[in-house]
Amino acid sequence: MTDTSVLAPTGVVGRFAPTPSGRMHLGNILCALAAWLSVRKQQGTMVLRIEDLDAGRCAFGEQIELLKHDLEWLGLTWDKGGEEEGYQSNRFPIYETYFDTLKERGLLYPCYCSRAELHAATAPHGSDGQVLYDGKCRERFLRGEAPPEGRRPAYRVIVPDETVTFTDRIQGEYREHLKSECTDFVVRRSDGVYAYQLAVVIDDGLTGVTEIVRGRDLLSSTPRQIWLYRTFGMRVPQFAHIPLLLAPDGRRLSKRDGDLDIGALEKKLGTPEPIIGLLGYLLGLIDRPDPITAQELVPYFDFDKIPKNDICLCDMGW
Repeated sequence: MTDTSVLAPTGVVGRFAPTPSGRMHLGNILCALAAWLSVRKQQGTMVLRIEDLDAGRCAFGEQIELLKHDLEWLGLTWDKGGEEEGYQSNRFPIYETYFDTLKERGLLYPCYCSRAELHAATAPHGSDGQVLYDGKCRERFLRGEAPPEGRRPAYRVIVPDETVTFTDRIQGEYREHLKSECTDFVVRRSDGVYAYQLAVVIDDGLTGVTEIVRGRDLLSSTPRQIWLYRTFGMRVPQFAHIPLLLAPDGRRLSKRDGDLDIGALEKKLGTPEPIIGLLGYLLGLIDRPDPITAQELVPYFDFDKIPKNDICLCDMGW
């Protein structure tokens, strides 16, 4: 299968894929900066994708323009994407094609479990806090039972009894046994929206992405995505999961809380250099949080310098 609307670039291809659910904060920019620096040091191609799968959570129009403005103001320009075909909300027919492929291979089944039923499941929770599915609807499906009335199903993919291992460029070797540590996961929700796990693999695979730099919170989702890449016959990218930025009280930065909003920082600082300098310092690329442009930071980039553990934002000095 090929997506004729996208021509895959050659060489090193990285991407930044923000969700337009609010103004970006410093944690989002840390990830964007690391991805951008890696690509620019390798003289590769940077792709911008708008991950707006969930219309209920995403703001459109002005919010997306603000997102692009923030990246450009910081000097984090892109080479491809950012236009309408780069919006996930416009790619549902493509996702449907790959969804149908999984269905034709007998790898999907309908799941009628409610959210409450899932959280009441007897299966243990994963190390990252996610509920591990107990396979209730899989057994129903295999037995040929009639579905519950009045419910629209989500669809889960049947994972194999195998272990997926990969070496992350920051976190090192990571492995997960799909059947016991991941379990069957949702690829299309009951409202018809395709799940992140499916969409991100298709988008990265079809746009020729060769390396993915993202937050450490997504590390545990990587084995199931690698399995999907292989199932679809796509090239598996290299992965680098950077540490998360934490507020002084230890919680993760959140768009919902308005933590360190880039718009507010632009008004306060007037120039992006102090932000780039602080983030470059937190990534371990430079010895002091002195103001610097993104372009000036490129020669200092090295995955080996980036710490594994999450970083607390204590005294920023602003």
